Amino acid sequence: MKMHGCGPRGRAAWPMAMMMTGWGRRWGSDFGSDFGSDWGGKGGRGPRGRSRMFGSGELRLTLLGLVAEAPRHGYELIKAIEELSGGNYAPSPGVIYPTLNLLLDEEKIEEWNDGKASVRRQLLATEAGRAELADRAEEHAAIVERLKALAEEREKHNAPPLKRAMGNLFMAVKNRAMAEGFDRDTLHQIADVLDEAARKIERM
Repeated sequence: MKMHGCGPRGRAAWPMAMMMTGWGRRWGSDFGSDFGSDWGGKGGRGPRGRSRMFGSGELRLTLLGLVAEAPRHGYELIKAIEELSGGNYAPSPGVIYPTLNLLLDEEKIEEWNDGKASVRRQLLATEAGRAELADRAEEHAAIVERLKALAEEREKHNAPPLKRAMGNLFMAVKNRAMAEGFDRDTLHQIADVLDEAARKIERM
């Protein structure tokens, strides 16, 4: 028997129903992967984990620039880079702290005490560090611009209301599948609803 959604009508809806009912493992994995990467889910999060964000020595120069702006401790530096990139990249402590120790050994940064009791050590650029930063100002600016460009690109594709609506749709179908399962008539009805939504979007 021909199932509704196998032809042109219902084509958009059928993979969702198959995934939710456990049919078509390939459909489910493909949809889940695409949803995560394209809609800002945890499947991808931009370049994180896919390629090196910094070339040789670039993280060192970025950290030097950040502590030249204001005293910061390690966690603040991680968050500062994550913010610059719009959440696309956050270096791990295993990368940050060895680089900071290198800068300390080179006397390009130093520990800074504001007179307040603090468990975390704050770091500040030394005169030697500021001198290097001045000499490599163009290189540093290019790195910062690259990070900001990542943030701008993410913002272009960031659509919270749409992601919320897609998430609601996903959960509604999933919850129905787990609670009662799908018979053939229910699948047809779901396909009709999704097909109609697709047609309305196309007409916008």
